[in-house]
Amino acid sequence: MDTAQQQLILDKFEIIDIFNRYAIGVDTRNEEVYLTCFTHELLVDIAGESVEHTAKSWTDQAFTALANFEKTQHIISNHMINIDGDTAEATAYLQALHFTKENTFSVWGHYTHKLTRTPEGWRINDMTLTTDWHEFK
Repeated sequence: MDTAQQQLILDKFEIIDIFNRYAIGVDTRNEEVYLTCFTHELLVDIAGESVEHTAKSWTDQAFTALANFEKTQHIISNHMINIDGDTAEATAYLQALHFTKENTFSVWGHYTHKLTRTPEGWRINDMTLTTDWHEFK
């Protein structure tokens, strides 16, 4: 295995780790961990329209929306990652469960992230959530 192949494996591992930090950060409401997923400025599309945010403004908006739930669990899997130099596109399946005492709101879909290699490592600069199905019980 040559150095380029080794670097590709390390890059893919780091990008998968971003998905993991994203889920753990949001589910534990750990702003410090969640912020490490993003470039300072990013595009976010969770409702069919890309909106410009800073990492902090997006984190504040996401955590405010999730404050309506007692618990959440984001399960992210089946990663497909394409790397081209210092940019990458990564897609992964999502199952997100949002719990209150009385109800559960479930979302199934996939994330498509565009990422940039920064001095701190890979970071999301463009995030899209495509919802394939949702259910409220």
